[in-house]
This record gives sequence, structure tokens and C-alpha cells, in this order.
Amino acid sequence: MIGRGNSIIVVGGGASGVVLAAHLLKSPNPDLRVTLIEKRPHFGQGMAYSTLLSAHVLNVRASLMSAYADDPENFARWVLERGLVKPDQGPFYAPRSLYARYLKELLDDLEEREREAARLRLIREESLSISPTSSGVEVTLANGTSVVGHFAVLATGHDEQPGAFQGRAIRMGSDADTVLEPEAPVLVLGTGLSMVDAFLSLEQRGHRGEIVAVSRRGLLPSPHRKGNPIKLDIADIPLGTELSYFIGWFRNLIRDNQKAGGDWRDVVDGLRPFNQKIWQNWPSSAKRRFVEHTKAWWDIHRHRMAPEVYGRVTRAVRSGRIRLVAGRVVDIEPDGGLTVTIQQRGTQALETLEVARIYDCMGIARDISKTSNGVVRSLVERGLARPDPLRLGLDVTAKCEMIAADGTVSSKILAVGPLTRGTFFEIDAIPDIRVQCAKLSKQLLG
Repeated sequence: MIGRGNSIIVVGGGASGVVLAAHLLKSPNPDLRVTLIEKRPHFGQGMAYSTLLSAHVLNVRASLMSAYADDPENFARWVLERGLVKPDQGPFYAPRSLYARYLKELLDDLEEREREAARLRLIREESLSISPTSSGVEVTLANGTSVVGHFAVLATGHDEQPGAFQGRAIRMGSDADTVLEPEAPVLVLGTGLSMVDAFLSLEQRGHRGEIVAVSRRGLLPSPHRKGNPIKLDIADIPLGTELSYFIGWFRNLIRDNQKAGGDWRDVVDGLRPFNQKIWQNWPSSAKRRFVEHTKAWWDIHRHRMAPEVYGRVTRAVRSGRIRLVAGRVVDIEPDGGLTVTIQQRGTQALETLEVARIYDCMGIARDISKTSNGVVRSLVERGLARPDPLRLGLDVTAKCEMIAADGTVSSKILAVGPLTRGTFFEIDAIPDIRVQCAKLSKQLLG
């Protein structure tokens, strides 16, 4: 790729797109041209950071949320310089709206700095398709125009539409999320961090009715605690083994650490720098078994809540405000409200609920080929991209290059962020995305 061209189109101007643009524009190349395209009114927000609710805080402390891989304290300094935290304050979990402001200011600074050289172009429009050309790529926009460049990088993030029980379940904050009666009962599909966001949003609106949250295992995410991540070397980790062996090794590591006075979080956090390498070295059978049987347990330990949020949620569970159910939804029928049939895990017994609304908080889409994102769907339908083997995202190489339906690798169309989870697995959080973007920018620019 080195030397092929200097014009890069980034499709998607949420957090992943802004972080990639920031890394690209660290290059001194005067001929570089970066075009950032976003259909939302504001850049840098996407789904994750568009919330205005102060209770919606980051699940990662500020000291780990820098947009720059080579300047890990950038966001922490930004917060401190604005007097939003005290120098001696403990771990700070910033409101997500504050992080959106950080990304906006970062992009504003880039736009101002690059104004004279015209190296950055921002386009507020929806992208419909990406097509390879003889010299690069062409991105077609909803307004009938198109943008051409040497490379296109998909950075569209998470799917905005619900994936489960479409037509019955809705996303929190969507147009369909209209005013509810305060006492109306609500069903939430999922018990993870998205469910927590839904609860906080409903509470902010004055909702007081019961919230029934259903997932296969009915587990809540754990809270963060101050710890001391263990030091590991890649040689310490049994790469490429079957899942059962790896889990046994992992449990023994936790047990040994706890005997020495440590916490299981120290092991989970110590393993984090190697998570992508572990995933990529597992055989396909181990990956599939992990997604089907182990991921739910991993998620509640790996993707944790800020301590104050955990306190609010557990109080709501103890008081009966939230009822956690381990099971599955068997049927949903409209009948004035919605009549829901649930089968609890490990039993044949069925429970029937009458609810006013169902929120889909199940996280990632289960099949990327059915995405609501038009540009991603267009690539798959035309055979220019394909789902990864587990259908978690798009199939890409370790260099983020798109793999077509026939197995050919594109040198012109690439992807970053959550779309690449089939290859990188843990690529939803800023600490991982910024490293990916730093590597890709070097790869594209040489």
C-alpha cells in the first residue's frame, strides 16, 4: 500500500472515524487529503456519545480514554485543564457527553490547523455505497454526488437498529422511543451495559414501573475497583489451545493471584494487551465455543460498570425495580400493549408478561449481513465484502483489508472499529480502537 496514494476517505464520523482522522493527520505529508463523511448532524458522537444524560458515564476511567495511541494521557489532561477534576482526585469516569465534547474540540482543532493546507474535508451526508475504481475508490452519497480517493476506510461503528424481534423491540433513544406512562411495565432484552443505560434513561424520565431484564444467563456486569494489573509476557500465555485448556489456565491464574491477596480484576486487566492475539490464535472451534458458551461470563468481568452506577443498579435490583431473568423470550404478541412469553433457563415453565414497551439492549448485531447500515449492506450484497465466519462483523485481514465474497483481499477498501470484531474481537473500546487506528494510519501512509 505504501506510496499508492494520499487521498483517504473515512466513511463514518463517529469516535472511530475521528480517531483515525486524527492519527492520519499526524503525518507531515503536505499532499495528504482526508475526507470524513458522517450522516449524523455532529461528528465524533455516533451511538455511544450522543447521549446527554449525565448518568451515562464512560465504563473506562479518563486516564485510559485518550484518542491518541502515542499520548495516552491526552484526555486526562484535557479534563484536568478545564477544571473538571481535581489533580488528586481518584479514578474519574467522565459523562459520555463530555467525551463527545472532547472529540468535537479535537476535530475542531484539526479543522482549524488544516484549513490553509486543505488536508481535511468534512462532509455531513449519508454514504450509500463504496466502489473500487481503476485508481482507487468512489463513495456515492445520498445527495447524488460522489467522492473519489485512493482508499476508503469504513468506520461506521455499531448498528443503530434493533436486531432482535424487529417490529416489536426498539432502541432506547430512537424515534420510536416515545413518552411512557410512569408506572408502565417494561421489558429489556439483555442484562449488560446497554440495559444499564436503558435503566438510567428511564429513571431520568421519571419512570417508576417494573423493568424486567432478560438474557440467557441473567448476569449483571461487575463494578470497577482500584487494582494492580498483573504483569504478563506473551510467552506466559497458552496461545492456540482449545478453549477448555485456556479456561483452566486462566482460572488457575486467578486462583493463584487471589491467594497472594490480589483481585480477579488484576488478572483480567493484565490479560487485556493480549486479548486480540489470544483470539486470533484460537482455532475456529474455540472461537465458536467461546461466543456460544463463555462470552456472557467474560463480558460481565471484562466490561465493567463505574462504581457509582453499579451502586444504583444493584439497589434497583434489591428493591424490585429491576427484575433479572435468566431465560429467553419465546413469543411476543401485540394485544393492546405487548404480551410476552418467557421461558426461564433450565425449565420448561413459561411466564407471560404484559408490558408497554420492549427495549433491545442485546448489544452487537448477530448477523452483519442483515445490518441496517446501507453502505455495509451494499458491500455485502455486491460481493465486495462478506461476514466473518461467526458473522460478528465484516471479514477483514489482520491489516484491516476487506475480504470479498470470493476470498480476494481488497487493497483499497478497509475497515476499523466494531465492524472488525470477527478478526480482532475486542475492538469496541477507545483504548483498542486508537491502537488499531495508529497502526492503520502508518500502514496507509508508510
